[in-house]
Amino acid sequence: MQLEKLLKQPQALPSAPKVVRKLIETFEQEEVDVLKAAGYIESDPVLTAKLLKLANSSFFGLHRAVTTARDAINVMGLIKVRALVIGAALGDSFHMLGTVNLNQFWRYSLNTANLSRYLALPIRIDENTAFTAGLIHGIGELVMHVGMPEAMIDLDRSVPMLDLKRATAERGVFGYSYADVGAALAREWNFPKKMIDAVQHQNAPFDNDVYEPIAGVIHIASWRARAQELELRPENIISTYPDPIGLVLGIDPDIVVGEEIPALNRHDRSESDSESAQEVT
Repeated sequence: MQLEKLLKQPQALPSAPKVVRKLIETFEQEEVDVLKAAGYIESDPVLTAKLLKLANSSFFGLHRAVTTARDAINVMGLIKVRALVIGAALGDSFHMLGTVNLNQFWRYSLNTANLSRYLALPIRIDENTAFTAGLIHGIGELVMHVGMPEAMIDLDRSVPMLDLKRATAERGVFGYSYADVGAALAREWNFPKKMIDAVQHQNAPFDNDVYEPIAGVIHIASWRARAQELELRPENIISTYPDPIGLVLGIDPDIVVGEEIPALNRHDRSESDSESAQEVT
């Protein structure tokens, strides 16, 4: 199916809820009114409940429970809370995909978000955009499963969703990948341009005329999060590390090829963390 036709499929590109539109607008604000942002979130009881359940899950390991959106922002920071609310809204839009392991998908997405911020901080790249772009970078996969389920089931059988060669396989079959589709959704929801560019160019960050370093950060973060899900052996992690991108960004490979990475959820196979990832959906 051609990309234009896919994007016109019913429910392929859901509309952004009002609270999410308000939160996306804050990305472009130099100083965000935290109380107002909390008010936006709390105006939607369903998204607030999802936020609080996820924030209080073992995935984030907070020292104390949070009970309101304002409390969550005070403890976790606006960057994480805003992204988690957006993720929860996307989860609500894609919760009927029988062939997709949504628990795994959102666990992987959360790990990518954490890793993106972890990588962005030491090289002075916008951690705000990196975290949110990392969380939504794979959303195109869900759009594709909604718009052309039979074709995606066939692809899933030959190249699983989190396989390192997934984007290449999609381009070979369809002529585009989840990155192109995810960028279309980000554009539809009026995300900032740098975030749209980061999502669109994540698989080949510097092979285009748009230089957006966050795309490179997402590339490395998503590679490492996939390696975690695939349970790659240390030698396979090292051999698949995307050296050229790491060199351009100035990322020390030792901080992402090791087994103990602070930003990577080390207990993501536990029942409690599976449940916490499910709260995004």
